[in-house]
Amino acid sequence: MTTPRAAKPRFPFGLTVAAAIALALLLGLGRWQVQRLHWKEDLLAKIAALRDAPPQPLAAVLRRAAHGADVDFTRVQIDCPSVQATPYLRLYGVRDAMAGFHIITACPLTGGAYGAVLVDRGFLPQDEAGQIHLAAGDAIRQAVIGVLRRGDAKTFVTPDNQPAQRLFYFRDIPAMAQVLGVSRPAPTFLMLEQPAPPPGGPSPAPLPTDIPNHHLEYAVTWFGLAAGLLCVYLATLWRWLRSA
Repeated sequence: MTTPRAAKPRFPFGLTVAAAIALALLLGLGRWQVQRLHWKEDLLAKIAALRDAPPQPLAAVLRRAAHGADVDFTRVQIDCPSVQATPYLRLYGVRDAMAGFHIITACPLTGGAYGAVLVDRGFLPQDEAGQIHLAAGDAIRQAVIGVLRRGDAKTFVTPDNQPAQRLFYFRDIPAMAQVLGVSRPAPTFLMLEQPAPPPGGPSPAPLPTDIPNHHLEYAVTWFGLAAGLLCVYLATLWRWLRSA
């Protein structure tokens, strides 16, 4: 009596396709984290260099910006005596786990490509944002010093801005400029450092105080998962070859 031969196991096509897709995804996530790591290291280097950098004239910096130069995280100065007395709008934000608003106003510019620059005077907790008063007649007798920053783009969870209520949830420079009554705004914000705000005024926040950098750990995790998946697949394939 002849013993029937065991059926030859089929090649794991489904497993191969699934493993290839998962491997590509994990490697893509790891590569993305490496790119984020380089971006974060460059950002931290800019902030470190900025701490002792002297301010540059805003007009000269904006001329470079008009020709495509990256002026993000550049310390500048400008004469803007009315910065504490001009109308403002509110930009929702969170600082130190506290909800509140950035107070945004505008400084006029002359003799250049831009007619004004939007100034972020600083942050006020939500309960205090309605108590700010314009310092009418109190002209600033010193140069306004701050750091140029780009605005964050809107995400899918960001609420819509409410220009009619002078309330914004993301930095839309053209719309903010229209509310503040200025034209040809510069494509960047001046995050105020000096002068110190009057009592009860917003607290300047020109630079982020705590920027986590865990992208290397994340990249190692994704690449490690990819390596583990590849090992499991190769072990499965080896068992198939031995039983074929």
